[in-house]
Amino acid sequence: MIRWRRGEVRQVLPSWPGVRLCAVSVSTGGEGSAPPPVCRALAYTDLVGTPEVGDTVLLNTGALDLGLGTGGYALVVALPDRLPADREGPGHLVKARYTPLQATVLGADEQGSEHHGALRSAEGIDGMPVVVADLHSALPAVLAGIRAERPGARVVNVMLDGGALPAAFSQLVGVLREEGLLAGCVTTGQAFGGDLEAVTVHSGLLAARHVLGADVAVVCQGPGNLGTGTPWGFSGVACGEAVNAAAVLGGRPVASLRISEADQRRRHRGVSHHSLTAYGRVALAPADVVVPSLPGFFGECVRDQAWSLAERHTLVEVPVTGLEEELLALPVKVSTMGRGLEEDRAAFLSAAAAGRHAATLIGG
Repeated sequence: MIRWRRGEVRQVLPSWPGVRLCAVSVSTGGEGSAPPPVCRALAYTDLVGTPEVGDTVLLNTGALDLGLGTGGYALVVALPDRLPADREGPGHLVKARYTPLQATVLGADEQGSEHHGALRSAEGIDGMPVVVADLHSALPAVLAGIRAERPGARVVNVMLDGGALPAAFSQLVGVLREEGLLAGCVTTGQAFGGDLEAVTVHSGLLAARHVLGADVAVVCQGPGNLGTGTPWGFSGVACGEAVNAAAVLGGRPVASLRISEADQRRRHRGVSHHSLTAYGRVALAPADVVVPSLPGFFGECVRDQAWSLAERHTLVEVPVTGLEEELLALPVKVSTMGRGLEEDRAAFLSAAAAGRHAATLIGG
């Protein structure tokens, strides 16, 4: 679905770095039409400029009209009456390639970068633990688990392009960096806007280690994900590929299981079929698959479901004692699929347990 609308900015709403959020009255057109509805519209200021009250904006309302949760905004495509100034800068990596809003950025691994020499000669990531998670919402929970064991560890997010492409869309990354829980973000593939840009998850991991000095990397897609209810048609397949990348670079892959005790979809109850496919069939290299020690019948079900991964991977049962307190102490409220900690503790405890285990591998 592609839907174009014109609108007028009525109000500038509280925003975050790289983003201007506005209330926009959308033109419906036609004689005798109803008063224009007002919607929230999101502008990436580096791409389209900074909308102000009274500006005319060209909008793409496709995601909004579909009622998507994560991407439920109208997106500002242009300010047709007030185009931003041309931006000149180094770099020849084109991301969001051959779309109208493609961005040319400086890649950490390209020839014009000051880091090119270090990344060209780097042969691996020195045994660095790499936590791999399906959903972006797992990121703060993984950090909580790392902080529980190694509060001073330098953690870098390596962002895949299975969800939002602009890193600026993630309010989590901004807050976690400001609060010192994240040392930085590397955007890979078609994703862009991180502290460093990289071509692949491989060069992204190398940049995290050798440029940003990471003790631990957390690999996940940006906010949002794509799934079709089929065994292979979901963006989380990339988790298995990330395990392979971490292993081939001499890292310690740590697989975070996507778990839910509240999701109404049967394929996501307990251990999600996404995790079983990504780690059980896509990941060819062995990883430490973290199985959280959850209590009761649900915990037994999770352990039984995870057992199918033991043929290729090492199952590591990790206690969750004290992790809920760490989650509550985060500077952000954890949320996944619209559910918070109270509604789906298992989802966040699983990711936090993966972080706890990864922290024990630092320097090992």
